[in-house]
Amino acid sequence: MFKDLPKQIKIVEVGPRDGLQNEKTFIETADKFTYIEKLVNAGLTSIEVGSFVNPSKISQMKDSLELYKLLDEKYGKSHLNLICLIPNLVGLTSALSVGVKSIAVFTSTSNEFNKKNINATIDESLVRITEVMSVAKVEGLHVRGYISTVFGCPYEGKTSVEELKRVLHKLFTHNVYEVSLGDTIGVATPMQVEMIIKELRTNFDLDKIALHFHDTLGMAISNILVGIENGIKTFDSSSGGLGGCPYAKGATGNVTTEDVWYLLNSLGISNNIDLAKLMEASNFILSKVNKETPSKFLQYKNKSGKKS
Repeated sequence: MFKDLPKQIKIVEVGPRDGLQNEKTFIETADKFTYIEKLVNAGLTSIEVGSFVNPSKISQMKDSLELYKLLDEKYGKSHLNLICLIPNLVGLTSALSVGVKSIAVFTSTSNEFNKKNINATIDESLVRITEVMSVAKVEGLHVRGYISTVFGCPYEGKTSVEELKRVLHKLFTHNVYEVSLGDTIGVATPMQVEMIIKELRTNFDLDKIALHFHDTLGMAISNILVGIENGIKTFDSSSGGLGGCPYAKGATGNVTTEDVWYLLNSLGISNNIDLAKLMEASNFILSKVNKETPSKFLQYKNKSGKKS
């Protein structure tokens, strides 16, 4: 344990999209822009900023086009990876109209979840992804993949590792640069995480695998530690711990970026994040959604008045 740890871990910040998508009160575009600006100032370079989904399904994302225009105006020539979730060719067309350069495509290991989420089976979603990827290749887009319900499904319960391998293979066939494996309802356990990584290691490059944990049962940090020890170097997190899935009843927020920072710092692993500025970003957006953070680390820092 704690041997051969990596020198650096990449954090993909998902707060502006996955963190906010479940909020019922619409967050003004200007506030979303300020939130992302604060995250950039904190040192985060891979940020999920929006989603070009049907606004009647996820109304919080209805301003993604306007938001991206503002971001592109400020950061368009920077090194930042500003990721937009794309469900289909219609969404991709909208994204291309404002110059989106980095997108994410998504599916799951559960047919029932996929039907609830995007009204498509796994195979039907893979057809949509193939259509999107054919255009993305021509346009030279940077494409990330997401697979939901890897560790459990709210409708089907346990999901198949063999199905995970099949879907992963399909995504990598399309040359996505990375695939994030989602614990959509936050039920993963350390032994399960280790088992799945060992199953994938023989067939896939772990440097192209990310893990995405929700903290419903309080196991996310433990699961991340197991992931690190088993060779995973990229993790998704949400500043302040916002999140939850509209199609997964009972799922709480994403693991908090502050708690991940604390874990990495305690292990001596670099992450290039300015903690004080990260806390500023989290407290800003939490004030806009009128919520307390689930992050024990951020709670402690806020109560103690300590900034770093």
